[in-house]
Amino acid sequence: MKLGNIMIFGDSYSTYEGYIPEGYAVYYSGHRVSPPDVFDMKNTWWGRILETTDAVLVQNNSWSGSTIGYTGYNNSDCSHSSSFIYRFEKLLSEGFFERNKIDTLFIFGGTNDSWSNAPLGELKYDGIEDSDLFCVLPAISYFAKRLRETLHGTRVIFIGNCNIKSEITDTMKSVCEHCGFGYVTLSEIDKINGHPTELGMEQICNQVLANIG
Repeated sequence: MKLGNIMIFGDSYSTYEGYIPEGYAVYYSGHRVSPPDVFDMKNTWWGRILETTDAVLVQNNSWSGSTIGYTGYNNSDCSHSSSFIYRFEKLLSEGFFERNKIDTLFIFGGTNDSWSNAPLGELKYDGIEDSDLFCVLPAISYFAKRLRETLHGTRVIFIGNCNIKSEITDTMKSVCEHCGFGYVTLSEIDKINGHPTELGMEQICNQVLANIG
């Protein structure tokens, strides 16, 4: 399987110390004081994919605790900080995608949108206003629309976590079908404190590769 140059937009599940942009919140580090931890980057889900497919990681744009939409934990405003939408638009404005060829883009989010109890709103594809992006469902739709509009020639694959709100996973699936993106629904991942163990990371890798092959 050839994935070429890959990029990741993610949350804590995809972080690893030293492999995400400076200033981003990290979860996995190899020396956490509480479980779970992953003791080598190669044992993350994406590290395993890199080794299995000989893909090249261009950037891992993952921020622990981040949401796709603009509403974070405790109703915080993430419209100009950690949200997937803001981080993507910032890279666009900086010319990142003009300087870097991305063959495969993995989007692994929605978990914190669910856990933070951000307002869901209603799914829509047109007429989305800035205020809508504080709600999860229109934010997912808008984010996917922007990816489709701007990343020509890039294979986009969304990964949906298990045990989060069904409205979020259902919306991700519908939006991916609408935009022509790949979608992987995870199931029965080994976790501690809601986060994948090393076994869980292996299970994520295997399920992703099995569904995109």
